[in-house]
Amino acid sequence: MSDTHLFEGTLAWHGQPAGRPFTYETYARATRIEFDGGAAIEASAPAVFHGDDAKPNPETLMMASLMQCHFLTFMAIAAKSRVEVTGYADRATGTLGKKDGKMRFVEVVLRPRVRLTAPVDAEKFRSMHEKAHANCFMSNSVNFEVRVEPELE
Repeated sequence: MSDTHLFEGTLAWHGQPAGRPFTYETYARATRIEFDGGAAIEASAPAVFHGDDAKPNPETLMMASLMQCHFLTFMAIAAKSRVEVTGYADRATGTLGKKDGKMRFVEVVLRPRVRLTAPVDAEKFRSMHEKAHANCFMSNSVNFEVRVEPELE
């Protein structure tokens, strides 16, 4: 398998509604993001930036990317370790703030809750999450802290 993989997507702006002034407060933020294979997302900005919280936005998509990557990496580690997972849910929080004079993510905290078919000791469970975090492509690609606070059900 190659060490290089290419992923592609497109973004199309829905345009400015007729008669709506084009100002910072009123320009339309709605877009459609499409990816190879047919996946599509109707997106916006968060409401705090004059968008629509009912739609994904760059901030929530960043957290989703980190949650999904940690999940997939953890599941691969569990399967290779012959630890059967019967439930997995995550709840993330991301903090935007000023750093180096720029608004940016300063931290994301993942809180996966995992249910297993058979008990494992706390150290093994913690170690599996540490390994997942260390090998998650997305957490390795960001310039802010990503913390993982796992809970075993």
